[in-house]
Amino acid sequence: MNKILSKVLYLRLHINCLSINMKQRYYSLDVFRGATVAFMIMVNNPGSWNSIFAPLGHAAWHGCTPTDLVFPFFLFAVGNAMAFVMPKLQEAGDAVFWKKVIKRTVLIFLIGLFIMWWPFVKWEANELVFRHWVDPNDPEKGIRILGVLQRIALAYFFASIMAYFLKPKNIIWVSAGILFAYWGLCYFLGTGDPYSLEGWFGNAIDKQIIGVAHMYKGEGVPFEPEGLASTLPAIVQVVFGYLTGLFIRNQGQVDWLWSKVPQAKEPHFKLLAGLFVTGFILLILGWTWSLGFPINKKIWTSSYVLYTVGLGILTIGTMIWYIEVQGVRNWVTKFFDVFGKNPLFIYVLSAVLIRFVGLFRIPNGVNADGIQQYTTAFSWYYNNVCSALPGPPELGSLFYAITYMLLMWSVGYVLDKKGIYVKV
Repeated sequence: MNKILSKVLYLRLHINCLSINMKQRYYSLDVFRGATVAFMIMVNNPGSWNSIFAPLGHAAWHGCTPTDLVFPFFLFAVGNAMAFVMPKLQEAGDAVFWKKVIKRTVLIFLIGLFIMWWPFVKWEANELVFRHWVDPNDPEKGIRILGVLQRIALAYFFASIMAYFLKPKNIIWVSAGILFAYWGLCYFLGTGDPYSLEGWFGNAIDKQIIGVAHMYKGEGVPFEPEGLASTLPAIVQVVFGYLTGLFIRNQGQVDWLWSKVPQAKEPHFKLLAGLFVTGFILLILGWTWSLGFPINKKIWTSSYVLYTVGLGILTIGTMIWYIEVQGVRNWVTKFFDVFGKNPLFIYVLSAVLIRFVGLFRIPNGVNADGIQQYTTAFSWYYNNVCSALPGPPELGSLFYAITYMLLMWSVGYVLDKKGIYVKV
């Protein structure tokens, strides 16, 4: 009886795994994407940029903090999703492919540019003034052109072309070529220390094409962390996500890479083993490469690509084991799934809402000179509630970030309940 029962349980697990693989997308991929968006909102919206715990801030230059994993994980998730959509586009033909990809690229890029310009006006000397494309009083100040969504758009566009026209084996060779070529460009075209803020070759390209007025100034000098040159290796980030998605979709079968391997007895074993081994190898390769080409998010080095892809694959492998194989569905997975169902809309809302609310000022007493002071709803909440919490100031800043993220989750939850999913 025990033997019969054990066989029945094994067959049930076997059938469940197959039904998950064949009939629907992996739920764990939605959770992965949702968790990435949730963390992205948190790190982008602290109560105070002067009071954040070290893991919630970016590395000053070389290195990688947990926050430095957010953006590459999101690009990786974009590639994962492509693996489930690309077969339909390949069946539909070239015309449908180009129409779909170009439309999506342009829309995402323009939404990113909209975020940069929004809300088009700003408070200056107690009056609202228009935010000019280029400041008429300072030609080196203007609206930033590139950013997170713009990089996603460009990386998605070129990764889609590679996925559509190239076989997976050739994609790997082209991706390797891009990463080595970028290393060569950094080394030979850089000045002084080619991997430093001042010596990185991409600065000159961005200044020439984008213009100083439209570049990021947060480093103290014009420097674009989502610049044109560093978008080149970011394309590979999406491509590796696509290849990982193919591997997951095909349940660990990789006959497109080497000779066909016999099917494992348990459908999930080869998949998980392949993910964990590949992730570990890429992690080691990235770390080894960093000895000569430092891991650096701000110039998106090739070692950073391998390192973060390795961590991304290991994370997804763990989620697949926990969610798909073990069959876990709880409040944690549901929480992140809400973000995963409307990732772009929730991310955009998190960026535009706080700036929109900032237009409505609240009187906040007068200073020593008798000048009226103002605050905003979110600033008041941080200064009067979050920063008043006992403990270090970083704790209040984190509490603010969490509550803002929960506010965005509540919007996503309502949309999910109503069956509203915003697609681009």
